[in-house]
Amino acid sequence: MEEPRKHQVSLRGASTKEISRDALLEKVSQEREHRNYARKAASAAIFIQRVWRSYNVRRKVAMKFQEEWESLVNNPDEFMTAKSISSSVLRPFIFFITCLSIQHRKILSRELRCMQTCFKVLLESIISTDSRKNICSLIAGTTEERRTFMYQAQKLISLCSFILSECDTSRAGNQDIVILTSLALRLLVVLTDLKSWKNVSNDSMGEADAAVKNLVCFMGSCRSGLYVSLKSYISKLDVCFSPKVKSIAETDDKFLITASAVTLAIRPLSVITFNATDPSQFDVHHAAEQYCVYILTVPWLTQRLPAVLLPALKHKSTLSPCLQILQTSGEKIVRKMSDIDQSSVDCFSKVIPPVGWALANIIGLVAGNENDFLDSGALNQCLEYASYVHVVTILADNLVAWLRNAGWNEKGNHNFEGSDGAYEQPVSMQENGTACGSLKTSFMDLFRPVCQQWHLKKLLEISKRHFHTDETKILPPNNIECLWSLELLDIAYFYSYMLRIFAAFNPMIGPLPVLNMLSFAPGFLGNLWGVLESSIFRGNDHTVGDTYHGTSKVSGKQKEGIDKKLKQANKDGANKWVNVLQMFTSKSQTQVDFADSADDHQVDEDSFDVWDLEPLRHGPQCISKDMSCLLHMFCATYSHLLLVLDDIEFYERQVPFTLEQQRRIASVLNTLVYNGLSTVDQQNSALMDSAIRCLHLMYERDCRHQFCPPGLWLSPAKKSRPPIAVAARTHEVLSANIRSEDVTAVHSMGSVITTMPHVFPFEERVQMFREFINMDKVSRRMAGEVAAPGSRSVEIVIRRGHIVEDGFRQLNSLGSRLKSSIHVSFVSECGLPEAGLDYGGLSKEFLTDISKAAFAPEYGLFSQTSTSDRLLIPNAAARYLENGIQMIEFLGRVVGKALYEGILLDYSFSHVFVQKLLGRYSFLDELSTLDPELYRNLMYVKHCDGDIKELCLDFTVTEESFGKRHVIELKPGGKDVSVSNENKMQYVHAMADYKLNRQILPFSNAFYRGLTDLISPSWLKLFNASEFNQLLSGGDHDIDVDDLRNNTRYTGGYSEGSRTIKLFWEVMKDFEPKERCMLLKFVTSCSRAPLLGFKYLQPSFTIHKVASDAPLWATIGGPDVERLPSASTCYNTLKLPTYKRSSTLKAKLRYAISSNAGFELS
Repeated sequence: MEEPRKHQVSLRGASTKEISRDALLEKVSQEREHRNYARKAASAAIFIQRVWRSYNVRRKVAMKFQEEWESLVNNPDEFMTAKSISSSVLRPFIFFITCLSIQHRKILSRELRCMQTCFKVLLESIISTDSRKNICSLIAGTTEERRTFMYQAQKLISLCSFILSECDTSRAGNQDIVILTSLALRLLVVLTDLKSWKNVSNDSMGEADAAVKNLVCFMGSCRSGLYVSLKSYISKLDVCFSPKVKSIAETDDKFLITASAVTLAIRPLSVITFNATDPSQFDVHHAAEQYCVYILTVPWLTQRLPAVLLPALKHKSTLSPCLQILQTSGEKIVRKMSDIDQSSVDCFSKVIPPVGWALANIIGLVAGNENDFLDSGALNQCLEYASYVHVVTILADNLVAWLRNAGWNEKGNHNFEGSDGAYEQPVSMQENGTACGSLKTSFMDLFRPVCQQWHLKKLLEISKRHFHTDETKILPPNNIECLWSLELLDIAYFYSYMLRIFAAFNPMIGPLPVLNMLSFAPGFLGNLWGVLESSIFRGNDHTVGDTYHGTSKVSGKQKEGIDKKLKQANKDGANKWVNVLQMFTSKSQTQVDFADSADDHQVDEDSFDVWDLEPLRHGPQCISKDMSCLLHMFCATYSHLLLVLDDIEFYERQVPFTLEQQRRIASVLNTLVYNGLSTVDQQNSALMDSAIRCLHLMYERDCRHQFCPPGLWLSPAKKSRPPIAVAARTHEVLSANIRSEDVTAVHSMGSVITTMPHVFPFEERVQMFREFINMDKVSRRMAGEVAAPGSRSVEIVIRRGHIVEDGFRQLNSLGSRLKSSIHVSFVSECGLPEAGLDYGGLSKEFLTDISKAAFAPEYGLFSQTSTSDRLLIPNAAARYLENGIQMIEFLGRVVGKALYEGILLDYSFSHVFVQKLLGRYSFLDELSTLDPELYRNLMYVKHCDGDIKELCLDFTVTEESFGKRHVIELKPGGKDVSVSNENKMQYVHAMADYKLNRQILPFSNAFYRGLTDLISPSWLKLFNASEFNQLLSGGDHDIDVDDLRNNTRYTGGYSEGSRTIKLFWEVMKDFEPKERCMLLKFVTSCSRAPLLGFKYLQPSFTIHKVASDAPLWATIGGPDVERLPSASTCYNTLKLPTYKRSSTLKAKLRYAISSNAGFELS
């Protein structure tokens, strides 16, 4: 075992412990840092002592100078000459005032008296006619005297600027500083005005003029601090919104100070002509920057100043330099605006950024007065109008960028149609809701000029001189000349930003004031579309008329080639969406059946390329920014006009566009929106929102009164439309809040289905609807809601004579549980249970019968429109019935159940009512589908040139129900407001709004609640109003016998060649359409054919042989089979005896289908 080591003795001493090398180095480093810190601390202490000693010494010297100066000024005879004033009065004054006041940013009473005395002495000297006493005469002296004079004058300018910043005329007990400020600004005005310099000889006029200009340039520079002080002073003035009060000129010191401040503010801009390209004018250039940064950013600048001073700010000598510097160096100046110290500014600039106030003030100064704006002398004709538009665009762009950074979501903010979009306030605007709301309202009042037609009219008048229809000419080149011209594109940018600003700061009404003006401005929409049409359709040889009437210029071989390419494209598109589906379902391509996908379209393929526009096939992200702006303005303006455009104007007068142009507009919107949904781009959100809104309005009008070929709406998706199953499952995946990275993969198709489902043919959308329902049934089964067939079903007993009441009592409370199976047992009118078991047939019969009874006008819940098709609309008197609203809600569930189970009903609803169910607002043009007579009367009022007062109308509507008359006001106090030529448009739209929206809103909401218990709203939005009715009722009131024959099964010994079967089909063709429908209802419990044909009837239509003992000679006149046909509606089976004669078969069938019985006939 090793012996323990002995203790080692260090040679450095017995008590010293061993230390490692790293620890030694660390210890040395710490000691070095400690010594460095000690040296720095000592150096800092010495510096502080030196500064304090210097400050103390200078303060003592300054106080000594002040005492000597006060003794001196008490004996004015000792400094009567200009030189003595400069050396004995001004020099020590500048020193001790700088030490005692300026450096402390505080004016004490003693220094205040000294300043007043000095300024009085200087004013007396400057206005003196004696050259010996006039201090300005030093400018003609020696070089040293001139240098001293300029130095002292600049110090005086800085001192007077400081005094102005400390002045607050609104504070009580501040009269001394007000008097001092008035005196100081008077001194500055005189000092920088050559005309105020007395006794300046002709020989020294050049030197004096140069000196004044130098002082003015210094005053406009940042070294003087003048503009900072001006901003501080003006921001403290009261805001006055009453023009009458502002027009009264004030005569006290406050007005004199304000007038002098305005004079000094504009003097650097007007003393020399502005020239941004001349290096010698750099100081004036800098003054324009200072003016823009500090003066134009004052909140409510024009409301704070007296009205008599505003013409000076509006003068072209003031505005021109500002507009031009903002145009050439806009981004630089905006950055400086953002860097302003907000701690010294009131709360207004904290809620709205300085660039916003600059924008509002420029609009107020340039266009605040109609006469000034329209007078070409107010601005330098075309040049400054162009600069004004460009500058507003630059500032508005920066304001919108600030809004985005502050959290404002641009999407949907100016949606005034009641969509799901919601305004999200910027973070800085959420601090005080009430105060911010009032602030934003008053802020937007400053933009009122841009909502006036005279404003747009003047700009369009100027732009006509530069208007070109060729796209390469309308887009401004990248050179300096484009800055001084005004074109339609510039106006489009101007108003495009105005729409966004109004939407952000005025969320209650959004951009309505701007859109109202733009929509009715003569020629504006036409000019916009002219530019777009020439750019998008340039080189397109296909004419709309030829396409619409189905003419083809493609030969047979070419058509075969096109068909082959289209089929290959469809196959490729299907494969792509199969891969997308595999991401979510993990199914292989062979596991998904897409046999009936994109090849089943019954639309003429020759017209697709005409409507699928090449320039827009890659969406808005691949078009130029200029084209995007023009499209945004056109879509926003035209969508607003479409709301009030009636059918007479649209179809007969064809204003503002012909129907051929309307088709082109529809194709542009359709192609743009379809391809724009593939990517989510915040930059193009405004364009996409307005384009989608305009597209919906165009499509809904076409659905009601067709003006476009069907192929137009289908064309963008013809080559890339996915199979039905993929589209449906993709849509459901998006609705299930899947992972964000997966959303991006399928966002395109999900957006297309929800935004523009019309690109899918109607038949495909019906299949998609059924796919949604099948997936819902699967999910319910997986969730345990449907454990097995027949389980959890609802058992009800229905009396034939009380079908509505019994159904309401037993089913109304089920809600969404109505999706489960219903087992119906009927009780006849005699009170006896009817024969038969319900395996689906009786429930179908129940749904069709209850809808027939409840929707009948005699029942009182629904009435028929006065149009020829007699569509259903809720009866206004239903609200007075017992449980009227609840009954309508129950009927919504009945319709939802019918749609959920694929059962067709015999009724169709009014276009207006279905619009409410689809979540859409109705406008004037749709009134013709509800009440044609009222529509004609309103059109007479709208277009009448005479005096409307002769009609004795007011803003009320009278309803009569159960013998009582009810007067409803169209607006508050409407019974006291007569309709005149001035408000007739308001009356027309108020009446239409009441009939189309307000009157049926309670009923549509109730029906909607019941309907959406079973049918998802997103499923309903696959269809327009007429398609919804077709989905519900199956369309035509007849059946296709050939289609039924081709999809019929034969059992029990029958075949297609059987004699009785041949007789049956002959009888079917001889039947009237009503009888054929009755036969179909007898067999299937529904009188309507399946929407997509009998191929989709489940179970298939079946004819079963019923053997009978009829002699063979019955075919030549003997007795035929007496037994009646019967039916098993659960299995869609007709039990047909072997009749031998056609007449017998027809008679027996007629009796059976008219007996309202099925099982009993067996």
